Order: sequence, then structure tokens, then C-alpha cells
Amino acid sequence: VQGIPIQDGCILNKNPATGELISKVPITTNVEEIVEKAHDAFLPWSTTTSAQERIELLKKGLEEIKSISTELAPLITQEMGKPLLEAQGEVEGVADKDEYFQILQDALQPIQHNSSTVIRQALGVVVILSPWNFPADEILLLALPALASGNTVIVKPSEVTPETGRMVVESMAKYLPTNVLQVAQGDGSVGAALVGNTSVKMVCMTGSSATGKKILSTAAPQLKRCVLELGGKDPMIVFDSADLEKAAHDAVAYSLSNSGQVCCSIERIYVADAVHDEFCKVVSEKFAPNFKVGNGMEMENLVGPLVSTTQKEHVEAHVQDAIDKGAELLYQSSVPEDAPEGSSFFPVTVLSNVQRGMRLYDEETFGPVVALTRFSGQEREAIDLANNDSPYGLGSAVYTKDEELAQRVATQIQAGQVGINCYALDHMDVACPWVGHKESGFGFHSGRQGFENFSLPKTIVNVPK
Repeated sequence: VQGIPIQDGCILNKNPATGELISKVPITTNVEEIVEKAHDAFLPWSTTTSAQERIELLKKGLEEIKSISTELAPLITQEMGKPLLEAQGEVEGVADKDEYFQILQDALQPIQHNSSTVIRQALGVVVILSPWNFPADEILLLALPALASGNTVIVKPSEVTPETGRMVVESMAKYLPTNVLQVAQGDGSVGAALVGNTSVKMVCMTGSSATGKKILSTAAPQLKRCVLELGGKDPMIVFDSADLEKAAHDAVAYSLSNSGQVCCSIERIYVADAVHDEFCKVVSEKFAPNFKVGNGMEMENLVGPLVSTTQKEHVEAHVQDAIDKGAELLYQSSVPEDAPEGSSFFPVTVLSNVQRGMRLYDEETFGPVVALTRFSGQEREAIDLANNDSPYGLGSAVYTKDEELAQRVATQIQAGQVGINCYALDHMDVACPWVGHKESGFGFHSGRQGFENFSLPKTIVNVPK
């Protein structure tokens, strides 16, 4: 998808900031053998260990990841470009899971109903196709509940971040029985072979909606269970009563986080007519210029390169199309003048008058662009724009000092997460599920409700004599 080169059976793993080769990673050719090993390891893993014992082993794996954080965080930056500070935050977040494990353990406990007991039973072999934008966190978000539930797991990291995926999986697998957790490297053909294998009982994927639909099609003949976190085009609604400084700060920060390469990145900002011009001024003159573009290994840079030259061309096309069709360029940053050939830096860009019919408005962009659209300020129009102008429904945000208005709008927006005067992802409790509505997801993960997707309930009835 990202145009990652493959040569002599190896992924050519390159740094998007420099174009330099990091490593050559051999593509897995023995997919059937790996699945068979996972299948053979399933029964002893699921039947001879308790949920508590499995969780204790997983905690040891997370301690291992914490111990290598000074190696893992820079590797993330080198492979996919995000600023080192963001990579460090990702690694620190995956290692801090005490409350998470308590909720997970509670979700796996038997429930007694008179003469009936409901237990949780593992599914079997689970395949995780992990993304490149959060290459450590997204593996563990899915692997931890899958393993704790008694499943065996095969992780195929994105071909963009193969070494990060390998390091995370090997760190966790060190404390687990042989073949309970394995890694398979490669492109979409390896993923397709895993999804289509008849011994695989569940597929988890974070990625594009188009890829998710292909996975569902492949999984359908066997009715494999799927948890798919897919694309997004998240709206942010700024009403005229909003705290404009706070809203403008968040509009910029959460459009540009990870260079805009986040499924729940803010990609559509609807600003009430009464405050539109002032808001645009604060965004473009006060906040956007603070985000310097450059190599993520240099701490002063808050926006790294895009993940690949393919992604850079995609974002360039969206921005140029918008300008050609009438969008106004309010601000555009510089990029490193000495950027080497093969790097993929894209300037921080602020555009107003972004409208329907522009690719920047209609499609997922995934780049460091702040896209502003004027609306009347009416509640009904805001809801209709948020819901009807995109097939996606991952996250969203509403900014207003009117609490009743905020609650009304939040309950009507078709999205899995809605932030009121905040960005939901940054403030969600660990007990909450992460859900994509519409074409942003199929199934869901996290929170007790999400953890339960990695096992099946079984009712055992024992009537006393």
C-alpha cells in the first residue's frame, strides 16, 4: 500500500526522513507451518493455564518492553518517522497496563446464574495484522486480550515497521510457551495467506476500510470472527460559544499529531460563521507555526516525515486539488532545505473554504493538514455535516460552552467516540471500548466489552439432584 520495495525475498526497510536503508527483512515463506505450530500450541495454552497465570506472564513481557524502551522508541521513529517524543509516549503507554489487566481479568471470570454457569472459552489461532502508525501499541492492544483469553497469536506487522513488530513480539514471547506468540513478516500476500488459512479462527486488523472489506470477504466462508479498526475522517464542530483558543489549539494539535497519520485524526473542522474568521486567524497565526517539520530524531521537530513517498504524493494531490477548486491557503510551513532524496517531508498546511467535491474533504487524507469549513452555526446543520458527508464514524469532537447543546450533538453524531471540548482519544478511560461506527470498523476492541470479543461464552448447566 505504501510502495515499500521488496527485493530478493526481503522487505527493504527504509528511513522516511533520510531514505537510508535500515535493514533487509526476509519475507515469511512458511505461513502454513507457523499456523500449524500455533494450532498445536493452542490446546495446552488454553487448558493448562488459568487467566491469572496467563496475565502474569504477559506482565513480564511488558516489563521486558519497558526495559528496552530506549531502543524501541528510536526504532519506531527511524522506521515510520514520528517524532521521538511521540514514539517515547507510545512505548511508555504500552508498558503501563495495571488497571487494564484488572478489567481484562474481570471480563474472563465465570458468571453464576442459579444452576447455570457462563464461562469464557478461547477461540483458537488469532491473526493480528498491525499498522505502521502505532506499530507497538496496536500490536499489544489486540495481542494482550487475545493471549489472556487463551488464544495463540500470530502477528504480521506492517511491512513499513517490521523491526518494531519483531522486537515487540519477541519481547513478549520470551515469557510464553513456545509458539504461543509468533511473528510473520511480509506484505499483503502474507496477510492474505494467514487470513485464508482454515486453522485461523479470528482476524484482527487496523488499517484502511478497503483492506478491511477484503479481509471480511476472505473470512466470510468460514465465518471467522473479525475485529477491524478501519479508516476515519473525524469531524470537529466549533460553535460560536466555544473557547476559541482551546478549540484552535486542539484543531491544530490533533490534525498534526503523528503528521496527521492517525485513523482518528481531525480531518474536517466545521467552524460557525460568527467566529470563523477569528478562529482561522488564531489557527494559522498563533498555533500552526509552532509545529516545525523535520527529522523526528531531533527533539525540536514536532512533525516528522510522512511514512513514505507514496503517502507524500497522496497528500500533495489532496492539497493541490483543494486549492485548484477554491480552497484558500492560510499557512504553509517550510520543510528541511537539506532533505535528502527519498525523504518524504510535507509542510504543515492550513486551508480554509474546504468544500464537498474536494478530495481533501471527501476522502481520508492522512497528512499534516488543517482543513477548515464554514457553517451557519446551527445545531442541525452541524450534525448533518458530521454524519452525512463521510462514510466514516470513528471519532469526533464538539466545542461549545453550552453543555446541553454539546450533549445533544454528541449523542446524535454517528461515531464511536465523541469528545466534548477535548480530543476523546487523549482522555478516554481504560475501561471504555474503542469502536468504529459505519465504515470505520467491524467489531471493536478495548474495555470489558472489547475484551470479551476474544473469547466465546459457554453455558454449563448442572441441575442438582
